[in-house]
Amino acid sequence: MNTDLVSTLASDEAERKSPNEAGVWRLGGQAVNRIGFGTKRLGSSPEQAIELLRQAVALGVDHLDTAGFYPSVGRAGEQHGFDSLEWANDAVRRALSPYSGELTIATKVGPTEHGLARPDQLRALVEHDLRQLGLETLDLVYLRQTGLDSVAEHYGVLAELQTAGLIKHLGLSNVRLEHLAQAQEIAPVVAVQNRYGVGFGRVNDTMLETCGAQGIAFVPFFAVTATGREQGGVAHSDPVATIARAHDATPAQIRIAWTLAKGPHVLAIPGTGNPIHLAENIAAGRIHLTPADLATLDAIPSD
Repeated sequence: MNTDLVSTLASDEAERKSPNEAGVWRLGGQAVNRIGFGTKRLGSSPEQAIELLRQAVALGVDHLDTAGFYPSVGRAGEQHGFDSLEWANDAVRRALSPYSGELTIATKVGPTEHGLARPDQLRALVEHDLRQLGLETLDLVYLRQTGLDSVAEHYGVLAELQTAGLIKHLGLSNVRLEHLAQAQEIAPVVAVQNRYGVGFGRVNDTMLETCGAQGIAFVPFFAVTATGREQGGVAHSDPVATIARAHDATPAQIRIAWTLAKGPHVLAIPGTGNPIHLAENIAAGRIHLTPADLATLDAIPSD
């Protein structure tokens, strides 16, 4: 795709009020376009991040996925640690506040500099996100768990904060089916965010199917980077590259289109610091993979 794609898509968006071609899903109480934007790779400077966020919204993005523990990214692509936290949330506020009522901002709490937060630390993390984002209520908060046999105590605290009006809707991230069941005994779960992509994270096939059956959004992360995870970039696969050439598309677009084909409840949140890649990612909603394409991609061995 050429650089004219950015202005073309922006013009298209300015002329219409209907959803993008990937369709919509009701995330909590709000209908959102199925291709959103993750803020983990916003760019090498706050100014670049702000410009990119505004471009994303101009292109029709109405679902942002962020977190207070996301590190900033240096000019060489390296991620800085907890000494540079709050960067993504601050960029979101500076770029988009006061927010449109059509924008859904999802955030995550759990990870800290010293490991997973204790239940009694979660309120402070939620309040910190509220301040950083400049909001009175968070649209959606995921509990991002690591190593818990039961999420009940942690999720219970978030449910109390929901009742108190600090959070509208709750989700889970990095979880197993038993975690979902534990949380649902306490309060509704509107979204699950787990690793998933072509040849990656297929252990979560059952979670994706369970979410679809229950009307829960499934939001895959690392869908483009796959086994590359935090390193960024696009995972290489010869079958993906072959299908991309057949559709005059990029491998990243094919990976995004494949996840969207997994069900109407699947929401994509590809992140990037590149405005051309941003426009390409959103345009992935226009790609219709054939049954043969899907069979080929499904057959790629998972990690």
